[in-house]
Amino acid sequence: EISGTNEQVLGFTQQMKSLEHILKNPKQRGVLGEYFLETLLGNVLAPNQYKMQYKFDSGEIVDAVVFFNEKVIPIDSKFSLEKYNMMMETDDPVQRELYEKEFKADIKRRIDETSKYIRQAEGTTDFAFMFVPAEGIYYNMLIYNVGTLQLNTQDLIEYAFKKHVIIVSPTSFYAYLETVLQGMKALKIEESVKEIIKRIGLLGKHLNSFEEYFGKIGRNIGLSVSSYNSASQEFKKIDKDVVKITEGSEGGEYEALQLDKPQID
Repeated sequence: EISGTNEQVLGFTQQMKSLEHILKNPKQRGVLGEYFLETLLGNVLAPNQYKMQYKFDSGEIVDAVVFFNEKVIPIDSKFSLEKYNMMMETDDPVQRELYEKEFKADIKRRIDETSKYIRQAEGTTDFAFMFVPAEGIYYNMLIYNVGTLQLNTQDLIEYAFKKHVIIVSPTSFYAYLETVLQGMKALKIEESVKEIIKRIGLLGKHLNSFEEYFGKIGRNIGLSVSSYNSASQEFKKIDKDVVKITEGSEGGEYEALQLDKPQID
C-alpha cells in the first residue's frame, strides 16, 4: 500500500511539474486558457450557441464568441502571469513597486487587445469579455488590494468600463453566461408568443373568410329552397288542371313537399 501511495505521489508531482512547465511557457499558457474557456462554454451552452476561434472579416481571430439574439459576443482569454508572479514573489519594496506598475500596464494592454474585437459593423455586441482563467489573478487584480501601491483596482475597472470590456474569471463568467442563457430563454418565449399571436391573427382571418363563404352557401341554399317551393306550387296547379280536364277520372291530387329555408343570422 505504501508503495502504491508513493507511486501516486510521484505521479502527482510529475503532473505538477508538467503544469508548472506549461504555465511558464506563454504560448502553452494561452492554449491552456483557451481550453478552460472552451470547457466552460461547452458545459453551459449548446454547440450551436458558441464558436471557438471566430474569424472576423479582417482575418483577426478571437478566442471565442457566444451567439446571442443575432449578435456575437466576443470573448478573449488572457493569462498575464509573468508580472504577477514577479510582483508576488519579490521581497524588495522597490522591485515590487516596479512590478506593480508593469502588471497594471500589462492588464491595460490586455484590455485594449480585447476591446479591438468589438466590431458592431460585423454584428458584435457593444461589449466584450476578457476571460482571466486563474481565479487568484482575477481576485488579486480586481477584488483585493495587492502590494504597496494597492494597485488601485477601481482604476482598472473604470479603464475596462471605458473600453466596454467586462473582466471575468471562470466563476464570475458562469454568472454572466447564466444571464445570457436566461436572455435566450426569454427571447424564445417572446418569439413563441409573437408566433402564437400571428397564428391567432391568421385564424381570425380564416374564420372571417369561412363565415363569408358559409353565408353565401346559406343564401344560395335559401334561394334554391325558395325556387323549389315555388316550382312545387306551380306543379300543384298543373295537377289540378289535369284533374279538371279528366274530370277526376284518374289519379289524385298531387301534394308538394314544402321545404324550410335555412336560418342565416
